[in-house]
Amino acid sequence: MAFTAFNLDSRLLRAVEHMGFEQPTDIQLQAIPAAMTGQDVIASSKTGSGKTLAFLLPAMQRLIKNRALSKKDPRVLILTPTRELAKQVFSHLKAVSAGTQYKSALILGGENFNDQVKVLDKNPDFIVATPGRLADHLSKGLFYLNGLELLILDEADRMLDLGFAKQLKQINEAADHRKRQTLMFSATLEHGQVEEFAKDLLKKPKRIAIGAISSEHKDITQRFYLSDHLDHKQALLESFIANEDYQQMIIFTATRADTERLAKELNDKELSAVALSGDLAQSERNRVMEAFSKGQNKILVTTDLASRGLDLVNVSHVINFDLPKHAEEYIHRVGRTGRAGSKGDAMSFIGPKDWQSYLNIKALLQQDIEFSVVEGLAAKFKGLKPKVEKKDKSKGSKAKSAQSKKKRSQPKVKKKVILTDEGFADMPMLRKKAGSYVESDDE
Repeated sequence: MAFTAFNLDSRLLRAVEHMGFEQPTDIQLQAIPAAMTGQDVIASSKTGSGKTLAFLLPAMQRLIKNRALSKKDPRVLILTPTRELAKQVFSHLKAVSAGTQYKSALILGGENFNDQVKVLDKNPDFIVATPGRLADHLSKGLFYLNGLELLILDEADRMLDLGFAKQLKQINEAADHRKRQTLMFSATLEHGQVEEFAKDLLKKPKRIAIGAISSEHKDITQRFYLSDHLDHKQALLESFIANEDYQQMIIFTATRADTERLAKELNDKELSAVALSGDLAQSERNRVMEAFSKGQNKILVTTDLASRGLDLVNVSHVINFDLPKHAEEYIHRVGRTGRAGSKGDAMSFIGPKDWQSYLNIKALLQQDIEFSVVEGLAAKFKGLKPKVEKKDKSKGSKAKSAQSKKKRSQPKVKKKVILTDEGFADMPMLRKKAGSYVESDDE
C-alpha cells in the first residue's frame, strides 16, 4: 500500500516523497485513516515505528480541507515531553508543511520567553511545545486555545512520568470544546496513569496497539555483560570501542556527572566524544546535538535525555553503561540504533547496583537472556538472589508484649517460600516486600 491510498493532498504526497518514505508503516496504516475521520485516537507503538508522520499527515490534511474555527488561535497543538523530541517533531513538521501557507512555532522551556511571545503574536497555525513552557504562556493570557482543532500528545507516558499532569490538565481545560479532536500516542497503553488521563481527554477513542513494547526488535542485536564494579565497566567499554566497527555510538549513563567524566576520559584517549545532560543550557544542548547529528563526534555520552525522539540514522551502537531505573526506558535507549531498516547493536553492563533494573527489564522483555563474556574480562559477579530481611526483635518489644501473650495459645504455622531468580522477577509484589538482595554464586 502506498501513501496515495490515504487520499492526501498532492502537496503532502510530494513532501512525503521528498522525505524518502515510500510505504506507510503499520502505525501509519492504522492511525492515519482513523485520525482523518475526526475520531479521537489513542495509540501505542514501539520506538522508530513512524508515529510522527502518523499524526502530522492527518493534521496537515485537516487544516487544508477544513475552515479554521478562529483567525487568531492555533489550530493544532503538539506536546512532547522533552525539548529534543519537540525539535525532532518540529523538523518533520517543517518538511511536511513545505509548499503550504501554514505557519508553525516551536515553544520550549529554557529559551527566551519574550522571543516566544513575539512568535505567538504572529498567530501560528501549528505549535510544537513542551507542556511546562506552554502552560506558562497560557496562564499569562498570551494566547488562547478556544479555536484549537487538534490536540496531539506525543509520548504521553513520558510526560506523565516527568510530572506534567497538572500542565496537561490546564491545557486540556483551555481547549475543551466539542469540535476539538485529540490524538494520544504512548509507548504502552498499559501505563496506569495514561489510561486514567485518557478518560478525561479523549471521547470514545479508537484504540490502536502496534507491536508490544516488549516485542523483539529484529534489527537490533542485544547483548548483556555482567560486571563487578565501575573499573570493570570501564574496561568493557574500552574493549568495545577498540574492537567494534561502529559508525556512531551513544553511551547511556545513570548520572549527569558520569556523562562529563566518561566523555573527558574518552577524549583524553583521542576519541571524539561529547557529553549531553540536563545541566547544559539549551543553546549548548542544541550545539551538542547538531554537531553529533552532522557526524562531527563519533560518541555521544548522555543520560536518558537522548533516549527518545532523536532520529539519528548513523548510530550503529548503543551502550548502557548503567541500566535505566525504568524498564520501558531500556526499550527507548536501544531504539536509538537499528533505525530505518539499518542493523544495530546494543550492549548493556550489569553490576550489583544494576541488578534490580535488569530483573525489571527481563520481566518486560519476556525473553530468555544469556550473558555474554569478553575474553579476559569475565566477571566474578554472578547476580543477586532475593533475601527476606529478619525483623529486629528489639524494636517495639514492650508494645507487642501484650499481644504476644494473647497469641501464645494459638498454634504457630510456619511458612516457607522458595523463589528462583526468574520467578522472583515476575512477581513484583513479592519483590517489593523482600526489598533487599544478597550476593550469590549461583548461575
